[in-house]
Amino acid sequence: MNEVNDADRSPWAVFVIFLRLGLTSFGGPVAHLGYFHAEFVARRRWLGERAYADLVALCQFLPGPASSQVGMALGLQRAGYGGALAAWVGFTLPSAVALILFARGLARFGDALPAGMLHGLEVVAVAVVAQAVWGMAGKLCTDVPRVTIMAVAACVVLALPSAWSQVGVIALAGLAGLAVFRAPADGGVREAMAVAIGARASLAWLALFFVLLAGLPLLAALQPEGWLARIDAFYRAGALVFGGGHVVLPLLQAEVVPPGWVGNEAFLAGYGAAQAVPGPLFTFAAFLGAAAGGAYGGWMGGMVCLLAVFAPSFLLVAGALPLWERLRRDARMQAALAGVNAAVVGLLLAALYQPVWTSAIHRPQDFALGLLALVALMSWKWPPWVVVAVCGVAGGMLGMLAP
Repeated sequence: MNEVNDADRSPWAVFVIFLRLGLTSFGGPVAHLGYFHAEFVARRRWLGERAYADLVALCQFLPGPASSQVGMALGLQRAGYGGALAAWVGFTLPSAVALILFARGLARFGDALPAGMLHGLEVVAVAVVAQAVWGMAGKLCTDVPRVTIMAVAACVVLALPSAWSQVGVIALAGLAGLAVFRAPADGGVREAMAVAIGARASLAWLALFFVLLAGLPLLAALQPEGWLARIDAFYRAGALVFGGGHVVLPLLQAEVVPPGWVGNEAFLAGYGAAQAVPGPLFTFAAFLGAAAGGAYGGWMGGMVCLLAVFAPSFLLVAGALPLWERLRRDARMQAALAGVNAAVVGLLLAALYQPVWTSAIHRPQDFALGLLALVALMSWKWPPWVVVAVCGVAGGMLGMLAP
């Protein structure tokens, strides 16, 4: 399936594709997975439904921003290390630059855009996630056991909304798949996710992840007010958070506000701006680094903190993806993955309701706009970025007409 479009195998081509996504992917990590699904599974056919679901399942297991890790993994399997870097830079750069500019006082994004326009972007996220859930469910939940696992997973996550419940649901779904599903008689050939990383390199990346996690605090203690302290704080935040971008906020607040690196009012202002830009919420680290005063702020501070918070994600993806590729080809692992894939659809279904639906659909006009966006994506086959732009404008108009 990967041979459909060989023209985009260079890091530069990967960068251009992810840069467009970085400029238009509003709606948070779940919506990002929907955008990736539309771009790389449905449109470009870099990989199939099962391979994409396997990849999402792996990144749900790993700490860090799941959508950014999926993007890195897609770039890695497409164009090697250069592709992983290109995917991350393209997807992250727009929001990082916007938030650094905001931190430097060069723009006020929340005040510059009408509130209705921002709400329109939240509504389009509903359509993007709904399209992803519908497409994945049609391919991955094809019988009663799979549908049951999907529904139970969604119910558990909604009843127990925490990062650990998501990890637990995926683990239990794997055990259920192992018990319920039988390995295919043909050995269960699955579409390959080619990753040009050997076993030694994979283990070296994982070892570096743990060495930095243990060693940076010791080095930072030697220079409590310098660069190492900031790198340590943001690296640990990126390495220890499960559940996506919003979960990292309290960790970052505990790291940057008490030492006085960033004031609490500035912290909250940056958080508000982070909701108004596309791309991963982890780029909030760029704002915090840039907002710090003295020699450790500005563009240099923003870039250093941005690299530090995303470094664990790259190390984990580069270390785990080659091992995952071997495991997913094992017959018993395939049975477990059948349950895991169904659970991933359930997690997306739960996220479609909370927080995507509940934060965006408040009145009949919102529902109508979301429905039209879904029809535009699924039936009219509009590109996602066009739907995003139209919904933003429509949301702004509805906001002006509202009493």
